[in-house]
Amino acid sequence: MQNHCAVPKCPSCKSDSLPLFRFPRDPERSRKWVEKCQRKELVDKSPEQLCRYYRLCGKHFETSAFDSDAQGTVLKDDAIPTVFDVPTQPQNAQVKRSKDPTKDDEKENKGRKKMKAEAVEEDIGIAPEEDTQRKYLKSLFEVLLLLGEQSIPPAGPADNKEEGLKSNNFQALLEYRMHYGDEVLKKRYDAWKQRCFSDELNQLVEVCENYVRAKIIEEVKQNGFFSLLTDDPVKISEEWFLPVFLCYVDHSECQREKFVGFLDFGGDGEDLTEKMLSEMTDKWGLDMEQCKGQAHSCSGTHLSQIKAFAAKLMEKYPSAILTFRSTHALNVSLASGMALSGVQLVIATFKKIESFFCQSPSLQLEFEHAISMFYPDKEDKANELKEICRTSWTRGQDAFEVALDVVEALLLCVDSVHDNEDMRWNDHVTHNALEISKAVADFEFIMALVVLKNVTTLTQAFGTNLQGTAADAYSAASSLNAVLHSLKEVADNVDVYHEFWYDEAVNLAAAMEIPVKVPRSFLRKHQAEPGASQPESYYKEQLSVPVVKHIIGEMDELFSEDHLKRLRCLSLVPTVIEQHKSTQPEEENVQVFNNDIPNAGTLSAELHCWWVKWSKKGKDEVFPSSLSETLQLADVKFFPNMLAILRLLSILPTSAVENNCDVAHERFRMYMENTPDKFKSKSLALLNINCDAGWDLDSVVEIYMKTYSDGQDVL
Repeated sequence: MQNHCAVPKCPSCKSDSLPLFRFPRDPERSRKWVEKCQRKELVDKSPEQLCRYYRLCGKHFETSAFDSDAQGTVLKDDAIPTVFDVPTQPQNAQVKRSKDPTKDDEKENKGRKKMKAEAVEEDIGIAPEEDTQRKYLKSLFEVLLLLGEQSIPPAGPADNKEEGLKSNNFQALLEYRMHYGDEVLKKRYDAWKQRCFSDELNQLVEVCENYVRAKIIEEVKQNGFFSLLTDDPVKISEEWFLPVFLCYVDHSECQREKFVGFLDFGGDGEDLTEKMLSEMTDKWGLDMEQCKGQAHSCSGTHLSQIKAFAAKLMEKYPSAILTFRSTHALNVSLASGMALSGVQLVIATFKKIESFFCQSPSLQLEFEHAISMFYPDKEDKANELKEICRTSWTRGQDAFEVALDVVEALLLCVDSVHDNEDMRWNDHVTHNALEISKAVADFEFIMALVVLKNVTTLTQAFGTNLQGTAADAYSAASSLNAVLHSLKEVADNVDVYHEFWYDEAVNLAAAMEIPVKVPRSFLRKHQAEPGASQPESYYKEQLSVPVVKHIIGEMDELFSEDHLKRLRCLSLVPTVIEQHKSTQPEEENVQVFNNDIPNAGTLSAELHCWWVKWSKKGKDEVFPSSLSETLQLADVKFFPNMLAILRLLSILPTSAVENNCDVAHERFRMYMENTPDKFKSKSLALLNINCDAGWDLDSVVEIYMKTYSDGQDVL
């Protein structure tokens, strides 16, 4: 920020007697201020930059531009500077120079231009050396962002610093720019090469990371409420981190999901949860009072830490209700959260299966050929399964049901690939095939798959409706009690149900020539003889009973009464109103938002008007059928309470799938899957996933110089 007037040669620059005024953020007024200043270098700067870094003194405003009613010296909202001593362009009556100047005239003009440029640079506080420095830094950041956007590691394939300096991608692109005429970069590059590459590159990356995160969080703050989403913890550079996403509705009433970075996930217990909360609030600057929902996707390994984090978040911020994240299939999410060895074996094997068949279309064809062999007399069934298996079926709502239908064909396929009799597959493929074969040919896998299929059948329709239309999700909220009743009936009679499940698993294992036995890890842990624990009783106590109990507990926790009230507010979507026009507005459910709407006193009347508006459908009239379509209605602005409630419903993690806003999560998944472990970086991941952030490199350079220069030459 400048502490002097931005007008060239303004005599008040060194005076403290006149007040300084920020440039306005309004683009039109900001443009007029720049025109009046006659500073060419300000033309390309954004209103936000001008407001942040430049000032005009009170001398350039007429008395009428000041607000006489305000205390102190305050400009009016429409004030434009009009008082300047800068010479204007010569008038027609003035004497003009000859069109053919002499050599002496040319020298005089060049000298005058040079003196003028130096004077302007001195007046605005930017020395020629500093200007060169900024241009140099800008070149470095441009190269770094290009690498980040393309997910190319700056350090290249080298495993140590000295080799990295010889072959890193960052250096290669810098040399390319110099070869094609970047003179500023060329002047400073040799000196920079002699210094510590890794430390200074880390500084550049850190500034970019902080800049993009601050920009996202500022946008979230400007748009009000948000929800917090996390994914499975990931390991980067031998340390564990928790990926964090924010979901919010922007000024154009569109739902957005942004990846905001990684939380340090090292540690355990109370200290870990406090550390993560502190990092979000103190370091990142998130206002957690504005958080209205949270959802976590986590496997059983880290389940206890994530649950502690969610509970702590709810304790400190009660409005951040725990919900289900509907961008994931409910049944797979329920299974992923079970810390049971058999269930985790199924989930881990599913991930391997998806990754394995994505490697090559030939592997997929091999799998489809195996399916045909197991359904020779049921061509329609075989074709249906082939079609399903061409998608990400291991992440679907019916994943366990499909897996049981194709498990025999799957084992045949991977065994054939591993045998590799015709030498079609490389060692990497055959090794992966063997890993899948070992898992699938384990009775613990078969038994867990059978139990999961039979229990999650009861939640399958409920989960499918949650991921459907607004009307489907509204119906799901009303059906939860029936789902819980069915689950509790199974829990009360688990002995009978387990007997059927065990028989089904034994029959399937016999068909696949898999021996029925207790896991060796359990026998080893309890120092028991192989015959000391009977398989049927073991799988009842260690699998069937815990699975049913866990799913009932998770359904109760994820779909609390407050959560269900919010889901029932999907009745505000016009199509749902039209379908249920015979009923009355559900004011009791809508009142859950009383503390977050503009005027709770008018809620009842406004809700009635909204209901009347959409209760009757004209001929050929099409009503909005989703939250996103409803938010885009021109009339919604006349219903401020309804608008606020619809925005709050749109950030609810359970509603996220409706608007297909999980682009950030898909980018995150692609980065983690496609980037080799030794090249993964939590900072560069943030740049890659937010490649559309809209960078202002002048601001990035300014931040870097303030952070690292300390008045000295940087880099």
